[in-house]
Amino acid sequence: MTIGALAGLIAAIAFLILAVSAAFVLIKLSKTVDEVNKNINSISQDVNVLSKQTEEIMISSNSMIKDLNEKINTLDPVYQAAADVGQSVSDLNSATQSLTKKFQERNKPSFLEKLAGIGFKVFRK
Repeated sequence: MTIGALAGLIAAIAFLILAVSAAFVLIKLSKTVDEVNKNINSISQDVNVLSKQTEEIMISSNSMIKDLNEKINTLDPVYQAAADVGQSVSDLNSATQSLTKKFQERNKPSFLEKLAGIGFKVFRK
């Protein structure tokens, strides 16, 4: 065997080792890519399920908010009536206090009544 043939044989063996190593790397890379694809498909399916559930939740939330708004609108007149009753009670209280003050002032004798009382006492003696 000549030196050139020996160099060619060494180069061929090196190329064979390199090709086998590259084949192992490519096989492992292929398996990794397959796993990544499986995970992406799984995540995609999970996202689809979550988006459907989220859509259902949003529809349900919108329905509940609409129902709540209708009920609040139904209760608004009740609150207004309660406010009106409160105002009426307050007005009645003010009127009662005013009437009470008038009666209290009326029970106080006027200047002429006091003068007549003094005159009556003097006359009576």
